[in-house]
Amino acid sequence: MKRRPTLLLQAAACAAIGALAAVSASPQGASKAPATPKATAASKPSAAQAPRFEVAMLWPKPMPNHWIEGSSVGVAVDAQDHVFVLNIGDAFNARTEIGAAPPPPAQVTGECCVPAPSVLEFDQSGELVGHWGGPGSGYSWPQKPSGIAIDKQGNVWIAGSGPNDTQLLKFSHDGKFLMAAGKAVAPPPMPAPALAAAPDTAYQGVSGAARGAAGGRGAVPAGRGGRGGRGGRAGPPPTPPNNASTESFGGATRISFDASTNEAYVADGSRNRRIAVIDMNTGAIKRFWGAYGKTPSDAATPAYSPDAQASQQFGTAVMCAELSSDGLVYVCDRANDRIQLFKKDGSFVKEQTVMPKTLREGSVWDIAFSRDAAQRFLYVADGMNNQVHVFDRQSLALVASFGDGGRVPGEFFALHSIATDSKGNIYTTETYEGKRVQKFTYKGLGPVSTAGRAVPWPTSGGKP
Repeated sequence: MKRRPTLLLQAAACAAIGALAAVSASPQGASKAPATPKATAASKPSAAQAPRFEVAMLWPKPMPNHWIEGSSVGVAVDAQDHVFVLNIGDAFNARTEIGAAPPPPAQVTGECCVPAPSVLEFDQSGELVGHWGGPGSGYSWPQKPSGIAIDKQGNVWIAGSGPNDTQLLKFSHDGKFLMAAGKAVAPPPMPAPALAAAPDTAYQGVSGAARGAAGGRGAVPAGRGGRGGRGGRAGPPPTPPNNASTESFGGATRISFDASTNEAYVADGSRNRRIAVIDMNTGAIKRFWGAYGKTPSDAATPAYSPDAQASQQFGTAVMCAELSSDGLVYVCDRANDRIQLFKKDGSFVKEQTVMPKTLREGSVWDIAFSRDAAQRFLYVADGMNNQVHVFDRQSLALVASFGDGGRVPGEFFALHSIATDSKGNIYTTETYEGKRVQKFTYKGLGPVSTAGRAVPWPTSGGKP
């Protein structure tokens, strides 16, 4: 069987791709937004080289107990290069995926399969070596887990972006509960039941509305709903955003750490639209800011349009707040197809658009840094276009991209999260119906290729 050629990462210097990235900067200051449209794309550095990767076809290894991975919404790597994956345990079709453990009152229909625990720990070989998570004593597990991070002490932090999630949870490496950051906020009361509609007496027989209620062609089928296979569950209304709060979060999505100041940077995130900085010991919110360093607003923002002026507020959701080794905070403004850079105090530095023609859920889902001392490259997980984009971190020039939409190794379905280990390998997770973690082995630097959307399969004979 013929194999695909080795990936030499696609060049961003091509005009068709280069036109999709743009860099904009403002003078120093927390609230100076650009008054004119963003500049055109930065050009590819001369003699451009980019990291090369090959997908690890047999990583991870099969899990025991008929466990199956759910929609995977977080990945983090600890000091031992163990890979922690956060997955949603109720993101399954009970009829076709978890016949061995369907939610009550459904009957068991077979031996396969069982939802895996929420937190999965894999070693470098892909062996499952730890697992924990889910509801427990002393804390409320998030309605919708959304991010996982590991601090210098090896503690594991979990973010939640569900409609009523207002806290971050901190656990030991092996899952012992340590602390909740943020105050638990009671959800709004359930609305009063709607009055029954008046009967349809327009003609003899059953109306279209009644046929729908009875399960006819107009009916909405029961069962799965929402994204990633979840849904169908009644619950309280969403907790309103409160971007001014210093007590609670509004659906946090990601966390990163500054060991030098004992602070954590929180992308807060799915109802709120801000970056919050907290004390890692107490969980107290110390400061926060919105897009361009401005005060974040609770007001709704218009839908993103690539032809409109840049939004002065973050969109929904704010998907990451990653701190680089040189003290810059990189923020994923997913819906607005951009990364914004800040100083630690919230002063805006500059921004970079990523695939700015991308609509709906946007292009910037998560970021990670290369593991060289200078963190030369910035990796961007793009869940709408199903690619990993590689940027030069200093110039913010797009250097290369890899991946494509699909189900085979090296392709993506709703690429959600990305992380790197000490060897430079990349790990990704996929949400919705993607439901997997993948490893991409670092193969060194090489010249970029002008090929199209390349999937990084190994080559025959192992040659680069």
